[in-house]
Amino acid sequence: MKSIFGKGLFILVFICFSTTYLSAWSAGVKRNNSIDGKVICIDPGHGGTAATDSYRVGPSGEREEWVNLRVALLLGEMLEGAGAKVVLTRTTDTFIPLAERSKIALENKADIFISIHHNATADPKVNFPIIYFHGSAEENQASVTLGKEVAEKLVGQLFKGKGPYSLVSDFTIFSQSGSSVLRGTYGIPGIIGEASFFTSPKEEKKLKQSEYNQKEAQAYFEAIASFFASSEIAPIAEKKDPSEVDPFKVFQEAERMRPEAKAWKANFLKGKKLLKKGGDQRLVEAFELLTLSARSFPDSYVAKACHELRVEILKRQNKVDAVKIEEMRIRYFYP
Repeated sequence: MKSIFGKGLFILVFICFSTTYLSAWSAGVKRNNSIDGKVICIDPGHGGTAATDSYRVGPSGEREEWVNLRVALLLGEMLEGAGAKVVLTRTTDTFIPLAERSKIALENKADIFISIHHNATADPKVNFPIIYFHGSAEENQASVTLGKEVAEKLVGQLFKGKGPYSLVSDFTIFSQSGSSVLRGTYGIPGIIGEASFFTSPKEEKKLKQSEYNQKEAQAYFEAIASFFASSEIAPIAEKKDPSEVDPFKVFQEAERMRPEAKAWKANFLKGKKLLKKGGDQRLVEAFELLTLSARSFPDSYVAKACHELRVEILKRQNKVDAVKIEEMRIRYFYP
């Protein structure tokens, strides 16, 4: 009798919990009905290159493309549950050419494009989100808005609402033309999201956990819902601004794993200190250090400050044309 009663009580509690959970889930979908009917293209970055690519792997062997895919699949399930049509550029660990990824988004008339990635650098202590939009912040306002939503939600879900993030143009890292997938989908609000750094041993450990992948997917879901809930989506203008700015040569992916790349923040702080002290020679040294910091980590959360301090030095040196270019670079690429 006691056993039957115990089982009956368990079943009753389970039914009540399930009903409550489903009601809350339904209410959540209603609150996010801005997603209903939207076509959302999710691009799990990379894939299918484990045998040939030794760069995208964490300290204990977890590969970026595996994490990207897990998060993308979870996000896709959430979005479909809220009524969206989800288009994935890949659903398995396979190689898909960059041009093909853009083509998939365009052919399906996607309302937004989200490319899911995770980051790497030589400094194992570095860990924060970086979000890229294509081109100029003044021309691609919709993607900047989407990027800000994604960045803030990632900080909230993965970093307990604390710490920095970067929201930058893809021209900060690919100074000639930006990234292929965002260039190929320009005109659609789109971003590349580097949620965290798998080169951080602690972060890599978390990225292996399905619960943590779920939190990341939830951040993207909330950001997308918030973006579409806006009363008006900002326009995307014809792309002209980047051509006005001289390319700023920076370290590329593999180069950023070099030991000297670890000094990005130390160089920024030292350059800032030298600038404050003043003096012609110190200005020259400060400019070199700030330039090295920006080249080593052009999408870091201090990169914008590096360029702003470079402007201050150029003004003191009466280099008017260089000041104009740097000010445009900041305005267009570092909103």
